[in-house]
Amino acid sequence: MSQRGPSRRLEVVDVDLCVGCQCCMFACNRRFGEAGLLKSAIHVRSAGGFERGLIVQVCRACLDPPCARACPVDALKVRKAGGVTLQPAKCIGCGNCVEACTVGAIFWDGEAGKPIICVYCGYCVEFCPYIVIKLEPLREEVS
Repeated sequence: MSQRGPSRRLEVVDVDLCVGCQCCMFACNRRFGEAGLLKSAIHVRSAGGFERGLIVQVCRACLDPPCARACPVDALKVRKAGGVTLQPAKCIGCGNCVEACTVGAIFWDGEAGKPIICVYCGYCVEFCPYIVIKLEPLREEVS
């Protein structure tokens, strides 16, 4: 499996290579031990017709994540190198994080009443046949 760690994030390498197979989504959902696409933290959707291509929605590991600022109970722990980690026991299911995400990369688990947020494991990368996404080390901000 790909390297894991708090200083990595998923990067969309070339969305034009995406054929919409959703293998990344199926792989992500498997981390919950379920089949299907319902709990995937990465989504592939149409940009508005076949001619316009596809959009890959995944957490971009913001350095100052608006989702964390929107959480009234601090259930989203900010990672040092960007992005967040969900602390489910603290989450009250308000959905503010979903609304606050500027890239639309936080999805909702209606069954659990909690957000679905990328954990930067890179499992989806291993199943992308066209290398549309990859797990990258985060670069330090230079001041």
